[in-house]
Amino acid sequence: MTVKYLRSSGLLVAALVAGCAPVNQPLYHWGDYQQTIYQYHQNGVTDYAAQVGRVEALLNQAQAQGKSVPPGLHAHLGMLYFNTGREIEAREQFAMEKSLFPESGHFVDYVLKAQPEHNQ
Repeated sequence: MTVKYLRSSGLLVAALVAGCAPVNQPLYHWGDYQQTIYQYHQNGVTDYAAQVGRVEALLNQAQAQGKSVPPGLHAHLGMLYFNTGREIEAREQFAMEKSLFPESGHFVDYVLKAQPEHNQ
């Protein structure tokens, strides 16, 4: 009976300790990225400078919190940089996207091939 009681007590303690474990944190810092993407794709919205500012702010927030940004964010910023004539920075963002998320390589290569070859 004592062995059975000790096992039951041990299982109960283990369950309680496991219940107190921290909740899983999100893998990426999303911030308002989804709203930013939504606004980017609205018809007639071409304020790329404002979009750049929002995405850059999101990157800064993630860095300040020591968190990673989601896949596609660097590519999105790269496209915005191309739209505002900042080709060198655009290519840097695309390189960062490929570095962090190798599965994005085909998309990034496709976008880069579609760009004029001014600063390659």
